[in-house]
Amino acid sequence: MSRTAILNVVGLTARHISAETTPQIFAWLKHKQIAPIRPVLPAVTTTMQATYLTGRRVSDHGIVANGWYNREMAEVQMWKQSNHLVKGEKFWDVLKREYPGYTVAKLFWWYNMYSTADYSITPRPAYPADGRKVFDIYTQPGPLREAIKADLGDFPFPSFWGPLAGIACSQWIADSAKWTEDKYWPNLSLVYLPHLDYNLQRLGPEDPAVVEDLLAIDAIVGDLIQFYKQRAIRVVLLSEYGITPVHRAVHLNRVLREHGWIAIREELGRELLDCGASKAFALADHQVAHIYVNDPAILPELRAVLEAVPGVESVVDGVWKASIGLDHPRSGDLICLADKDSWFTYYYWLDDAVAPDFARCVDIHRKPGYDPVELFLDPSFKHPKWEVGKRLLKKKAGLRYLMDVIPLDASLVKGSHGRIPEDRYDWPILAGDFPHLVGDDSIPATRVYHELMATVKRGIAERVETAE
Repeated sequence: MSRTAILNVVGLTARHISAETTPQIFAWLKHKQIAPIRPVLPAVTTTMQATYLTGRRVSDHGIVANGWYNREMAEVQMWKQSNHLVKGEKFWDVLKREYPGYTVAKLFWWYNMYSTADYSITPRPAYPADGRKVFDIYTQPGPLREAIKADLGDFPFPSFWGPLAGIACSQWIADSAKWTEDKYWPNLSLVYLPHLDYNLQRLGPEDPAVVEDLLAIDAIVGDLIQFYKQRAIRVVLLSEYGITPVHRAVHLNRVLREHGWIAIREELGRELLDCGASKAFALADHQVAHIYVNDPAILPELRAVLEAVPGVESVVDGVWKASIGLDHPRSGDLICLADKDSWFTYYYWLDDAVAPDFARCVDIHRKPGYDPVELFLDPSFKHPKWEVGKRLLKKKAGLRYLMDVIPLDASLVKGSHGRIPEDRYDWPILAGDFPHLVGDDSIPATRVYHELMATVKRGIAERVETAE
């Protein structure tokens, strides 16, 4: 059987590709086809990946954002990892059924736990009962974890997300793809390369420093392309979204609080959002926010208030949710879309002195929404390395510590995504051996499933013809 590798280069768009900024990708594309992908709403990691892998609309596969409000538990649940949350057959399940013995490696794509992939690696810290957080990975099969760490070393977790996020994790993931290929020869490899996600949000896509990030990820992608080429493995390049400049952070929960619709619980001198007791609250995810309403009587006034907030482009409900594909029980009662210059924070406190302790930490599961400010060290630190170092010393000594090094200044963020950009050069891309896409203007995100299926099957058919 022929084999295929799908490289998910997060944040890559046609705007970034050139002989100067991505020379290896640019050279590879001379003999391939590339098409912009019209993203779904929201154009965020988990939603786009679920759409690509199932070919279904969001209202069918159910991944309405990177997290949502569990109405029965009265809790926000962000960045969960079970593949059972994604409804619908994955395209490799079809391949496995049609081609007995077909094997799949899923490397750092999301919803990677308990999937039908044969080999899985995903970030997964351990949380001992003493309150520590120990960086690690989860693998399937289980013994793969210790085997790959013995050969490659520990996964550089701090470089995957947070103030130290950078190229090291993408390099480790690329090395893990090579390692998995050498050990198992999977028929399909899905490889997640997140590097561009970081400075495109920190600095914004217009910052000249982003060129260095493009060159760095281009070197990794180019090396993988050559690695797979030597093994006659077909390569597909894919991305999930394009990141565009933003200049305004919109604090929807603070607006709702000013109208008396947010309930706050005070604990140990800090303010916590009480979702179950709130009349309404916003779960912010980049440029899209789900508004969950516990008191339907306020809906007309709530909608009017939200529509008047600077930075809110539109507020969607009812039949209009269906029109954008978000008519699912996990969705908010209202959906707010930001304008092109804005993004939504989860912030709900009015005084930083009473912000929850996790607000100043990298804590993706506890926060009721996505927080890109986790990419920054607090600029008020005169000696940031010392501030981080003394906390790490407490950790190594086994003492209680709080890695509270994240600022509370949302204006630091210069790039965001989630809405559908006006310019198609800012849309994600599909590139590879897709001859029928020549001259094609764009494809919808749901069609990526069919294109991936077709290119894999075409490769298998060509290999059979050659063998005969």
